[in-house]
Amino acid sequence: MPGPVDPPRTPSVVETYRSQPGWIRRAVPIAGLVALMWVLEVLDLFAGGWLNQFGIRPLDPDALTGILVAPLLHAGLGHLASNTLPLLVLGTLIAWITGRWWIITAGVWLLGGLLTWLVGGPGTNHIGASIVVYGYAAFLVTYGILSRRLAAILAAVATVLLYGGFVWGFLPLNPRVSWEGHLAGAAAGVVVAFADTGQARRDRRLRALGRRDGLV
Repeated sequence: MPGPVDPPRTPSVVETYRSQPGWIRRAVPIAGLVALMWVLEVLDLFAGGWLNQFGIRPLDPDALTGILVAPLLHAGLGHLASNTLPLLVLGTLIAWITGRWWIITAGVWLLGGLLTWLVGGPGTNHIGASIVVYGYAAFLVTYGILSRRLAAILAAVATVLLYGGFVWGFLPLNPRVSWEGHLAGAAAGVVVAFADTGQARRDRRLRALGRRDGLV
């Protein structure tokens, strides 16, 4: 008689994740980050905005932790909603063209936060993911220019068409809007793009020199 048949094994969460198409695997961490922001904001609503005290307070040595947590905090559901779609769209574009979303995000997040801490107005408190959003947008445009790859150029064009109006966020038009954070995030995005394309730009210069000298 045939022996007992083992029931089919249920794949683990990790195995299920790895079996998904590449674009889904790249989008999951971005969606997870945005979901974390929403969870924190809902909790903060019940806490009466208590979490917002942990934002970036410029030049306050006791508030350096704000560099790490400020992009996770928002001044209400409307504030977070305005950042959600740009985070998802621009973050997915970065994951698609570079495959290094974690590294790019860490660079923009930390450098943008540090610059905000350095240049923000005295006595102010900066919260919100717009530091990261502006960093993403600036990274994509700069990366497209520097890398000269078709996919990167298309992503840069899409960024300008979708979010070119972000430039108004650099102006101090609204005292409740952190134009310093926008500017700092954008500067961080440019710096990270230059760092990320450094090797590719060096290789391109070497190939150009080789062609000029008849070596390749």
